[in-house]
Amino acid sequence: MGSKGKHKYSVICLYASEFRQLRDRCCPSEVDYIASLSRCRNWDAKGGKSKSFFAKTLDDRLIIKEIKRTEFDSFMKFAPNYFKYMDQCYELHNPTCLAKVLGIYQVIVRATKNGKETKHDLLVMENLSFGRNITKQYDLKGALHARFNSAGNGSGDVLLDQNFVNDMNDSPLYISMKSKRNLQRAVWNDTTFLHSINVMDYSLLVGVDTQRRELVCGIIDYLRQYTWDKQLENWVKSSLVVPKNQQPTVISPKEYKKRFRKFMDTHFLCVPDHWCSHRLSNPCKLCGTATEEENGSLHLKPRERGDYDDDSRPLAKSLEQPKHADKSRPSSPNHGRNGFSA
Repeated sequence: MGSKGKHKYSVICLYASEFRQLRDRCCPSEVDYIASLSRCRNWDAKGGKSKSFFAKTLDDRLIIKEIKRTEFDSFMKFAPNYFKYMDQCYELHNPTCLAKVLGIYQVIVRATKNGKETKHDLLVMENLSFGRNITKQYDLKGALHARFNSAGNGSGDVLLDQNFVNDMNDSPLYISMKSKRNLQRAVWNDTTFLHSINVMDYSLLVGVDTQRRELVCGIIDYLRQYTWDKQLENWVKSSLVVPKNQQPTVISPKEYKKRFRKFMDTHFLCVPDHWCSHRLSNPCKLCGTATEEENGSLHLKPRERGDYDDDSRPLAKSLEQPKHADKSRPSSPNHGRNGFSA
């Protein structure tokens, strides 16, 4: 507890021991975590509709978000399942791309004059963009209706599903079959878990790191359970707003899981193996001699421990981009069919 001028502050750490155990697995140290949190600045998180308060630590490692009471209550209900799932991912080396929640706090502000209290529920999570040169970001929910950002040309603007589909048609980002299988397994595991705790409306945040030629992927915004108000929103949008051949963004966790998986399977495109095979006598000039690990296509690559990730199995995936984009080659067999309509 502390005081400043006309107010007194107290902080409650929810699930303190469980979060500490999680941070011991993936953070450089608890001292570094606290040092990061002690120096923050307000942050304009573009792309979100919630208008929530955001802050970012000055070292760029962590993001602080004020969450709604419904989100706080949802997390309190499924928190034991979350910690169990995180433990399983580390211990069994199961692929996952959940962006890690590293702490939940209640900050209570009390006015010394009249005793009036206000509560702020705060979430601390890893910053997927830490230490990277992200030039473009996509927030993907697996739906196309009302999922286009027409003003997404400025620095830091977050693009949406229809932007991603359009860009994959115009300038596709290819990944290898191995990378796609790893991403599919991670998405499958995570959506199975989120469905089991009745959560929907989450997103896959995809950042393009042009300097490292990597895609950085992580599932975010997974605190919201499918409660009666979300069911009502689904009914209203299905009946009055959304075209008949499309689904609303808000649907049941089961349907959301199926649609999310299908979108990721469809729109992450693969490089044909024969383009940059190490068996070719004349390999691609820009790729050089292809190897098992680096063959000119995308592959999953663990992030450094200093990036708040475990060495053996990162929870947020990064995919290395191909070192060439030879437009004289024919389109990928998958490319011509990616005009997917959810």
